[in-house]
This record gives sequence, C-alpha cells and structure tokens, in this order.
Amino acid sequence: MKTNAIPRHVDVLIVGGGPVGGALALLLAKSGVDCLLVEARRARPKDARALAVSWSSRHTLDGLGAWSRRATAINEVHVSQQGGFGRVRLRRSDLGLPALGYVTGYSDLAAAIDRELESSAAVCLFGAKVSSLRMLDRYGVAEIETEQERELVTARLVVLAEGGRLAEEVGLIANSHDYGQCAVVCELTTDRPHDHVAYERFAHDGPLALLPNGNGFSLVWTRPLALAEDTLNLSEAALLAALQARMGDRVGCFVSAGPRSVFPLKHRWLRETVGRRLAVIGNAAQTLHPVAGQGFNLGLRDALALAQILAQGGDPGSPEVLRRYANARKGDSTATSLFTDGLVRLFSRPDSLFGQASAVGMTLLDNLPLARKGFAARMVFGSRVVPR
Repeated sequence: MKTNAIPRHVDVLIVGGGPVGGALALLLAKSGVDCLLVEARRARPKDARALAVSWSSRHTLDGLGAWSRRATAINEVHVSQQGGFGRVRLRRSDLGLPALGYVTGYSDLAAAIDRELESSAAVCLFGAKVSSLRMLDRYGVAEIETEQERELVTARLVVLAEGGRLAEEVGLIANSHDYGQCAVVCELTTDRPHDHVAYERFAHDGPLALLPNGNGFSLVWTRPLALAEDTLNLSEAALLAALQARMGDRVGCFVSAGPRSVFPLKHRWLRETVGRRLAVIGNAAQTLHPVAGQGFNLGLRDALALAQILAQGGDPGSPEVLRRYANARKGDSTATSLFTDGLVRLFSRPDSLFGQASAVGMTLLDNLPLARKGFAARMVFGSRVVPR
C-alpha cells in the first residue's frame, strides 16, 4: 500500500521501486514479510524501452497478478550473422512451452506492478529517497527524505534494487566495462506480419534485435557512441534503408519507424552482492548489455531467490541467510553476465576467419536438437540454483 508516513523500523527495506524492486516487495508481502519500498520518483515517466520477458519470468509475474495484458508472445528466436551463412532458430517446441518469452513495454510492466502494490501489504513510499545508509551488526540505518520530512529508519535487512551510489557508500566494490556503445530504440512496422518471431542479428557494426511487439517490432540497435547523434538524426527513410541493408528480406520491407531514444551501454557488476545486513539485486548488482535480452530476467530471478529464502523465516539480515542468497545467485549471475558480454565481444571481432567459425558453430547448434534445447533453456530459465 502507498503511504505518506515513514515507519521507524521494518524487517526489510527495499531501495528502488523499478520492476525488480517492486516485484520483490510483492513477493515478500505475499509471504507475510514486513517490508518498506522506497522509490525516488513520485510518478513514472514514459519509458520507450521494450522488455524481453522470458516464459519463466512471466510465470513469476502471473503469480503476483502483475502481468501486462499488452504483451506479445515470442514463439521463435532467429539468430544470424551478417555476411555469414550460419543461423540458429530456437522454437517454443524445443522446450514444450506455450512461448519462449514475451515483449512488453517497460512502462506497461511497471504500471502493472504498481497496481498490485497499491492493494498489497507492502508499505511503499514514492517521491522519497535514501540520502544516506549505514550498516551495523544488528540492523541498517537509512536516512529517508521526502518533501515534508526527514526520518531515520532501521531495518534488519536492506535490499538495494537500484542506485550504485549507495552500494559504493557501504563499501561494495564494482567493476565496469564501457562498451563505447549505445542502444537506439524505436518502434517499427513492416509489410509482413512478424508471426511472433524475434530476430537477433549480429551486423558488421553491432548487434540489432527486432522484438515482435503488437503489430510491429521493437528495435534495439547497438551503435558506436560516436554515431549515436547521427543515428538519431537520420531521416525515417535513411533509417529504414540502413536497417534493411543489415537485415535483408527476413522480415519483409520496413515501412515506418517511430520516435527514437538512445541509452548508453555498460557492463557493470559488483564483486560481492551481499554485505553486513545488505543484499543487492537486479541492475544494482549487475547491469548487462541488452544483447539476448537477459537483464530484467536475471534481476527477477535475484528477487525470486531472495524472497524464497526470506519466506523460510529467521533473521532476514543474518550472515547465514545472506550467505544462502549469495550462493544461490552466484552461478546464474556469473554465467549470464559472461554469456552476454562474451556475445558482444566475440561478434565484434572483424576478422573473416572468426566469422566463418561462428557461422559453422551456429549451423551445428541449429542441427543438434539436444544442444539447441539446452541453449534455449539457458535463455528461458537461466542457470537457477534452488536455495537450500
């Protein structure tokens, strides 16, 4: 429930009310865990990004009643390389699922989660920020500011769902790699139906993804930072021609493009995702390149694993509980981070010998059912470790 009152003490304080932080609050409220969610924004601005949500993530959100009805199913993923003969086609039948995933607007999903928070037992403060954070042996102390007041709140566990500044303030060390790239996003239409197929195309100058969304596609086009402004300023005809040259005729002819937005791309990860009375989830723990669309799904798996562990009772911020969370998430987080970063680095290599080798590799993967099934399962489920 939303409130203007700041409680003095809670079991779990969640800093960051994006989709991952909001989902954690719903999961904890459903399990009867006392929690407070703090979000700096009073109202959510319109966000142009589309999210690729895996089938397993949709299953989690469905259970919370927080699924957007405006989602579009992905029944097949087509992966190819410009100038190479290889390609991989991942199908829902590989895993026996109703869909491999779905595409929904970031704003639509955030709104669906907010609606559930309104009627949940979770206490939510919007338009509030955590200005400082101190972690002690028995609790964390957060200074929370609103337009009307400033209050100290203690919590047995503090969860950072966004905000790199606070993680560094309490001593967690982050590594980062700047790709020197940005993501250009917009909506596209073509002269053929998308048939619920998503495309990942490794073009010569960076990967681009076309995600089926409504009657058209959502584009995520990775561009060098130096070309960001030029790409934004392209005429609609020039943009469509550039995309056609990179995609060929796989999706038919591009007909129209909506307004464009741009986001810088970095790979950032914390060396440790737990500290004294502290756990970190989602983008606060690891920020991934959008290739393969794993970022939100990885963050939601963080939230789900933490909620499952906390639902078992006991002191939520004890070293034992935090150790179990860290152990449960380390394998999946590391593997997914290496997978996405590896794709970007490998397909950025210009030498023709590597291009031929990768084309052969994709062809082999496409023709080996067990390997293709394993690859698809990795995309849908991650390498989730069941907490013990």
